[in-house]
Amino acid sequence: MLSMKGGSGKTTLALSLAVAHELAGGSSAIVDLDPQGSSGLWGDLRGGSVPAVIATHPPRLARVLELVESDGTELVVIDTAPRAGGAVEAARLSDLVLIPCRPSPADLAAVPAALDVARVADARAIVVLNAVPPRGKLVAEAAEALEAMGAELCPVMLGTRVAHVRSFTAGQSAQELEPRSRAAAEIDALHTWALGVYRP
Repeated sequence: MLSMKGGSGKTTLALSLAVAHELAGGSSAIVDLDPQGSSGLWGDLRGGSVPAVIATHPPRLARVLELVESDGTELVVIDTAPRAGGAVEAARLSDLVLIPCRPSPADLAAVPAALDVARVADARAIVVLNAVPPRGKLVAEAAEALEAMGAELCPVMLGTRVAHVRSFTAGQSAQELEPRSRAAAEIDALHTWALGVYRP
């Protein structure tokens, strides 16, 4: 999970995808490279139940991934910091890079830098539009701007959902706290789509 701007929803999506994989019967882990430690805080609120959250630094990332994968973990989601430090290494070691982006000028302006990181790392990057409004022209305009950048756009878009905020403070995901919510349905769709791309 990669973004050069804070507030894009990167951590929420990372946690949600890892939980979605567990709920689907798989095994997952979250590697937290962000010094803010939001994923680690969520893990503490969760009380140690799966998925595990492992805080580390970029120089140790490759070794941490080896250890996690040797335990049979199928899906590892890396929550990067909103800056370039360690982002290239994270992208290089990833099979798929997701770039969360809200349909706002500030978020769109940060996408080229994230795409550059993915290119340097020779990684496939896909932009996920997040916190999209239910109506209006913003989504279409954002999609047009991303296409002009040469970005690949995820077909699953995520709305602004309060369930994500409520679930974080409970150490859960929206799928766990409100399994019948739109937030849960969107995360499930994103997880299914991402696995299809990761395992074509």
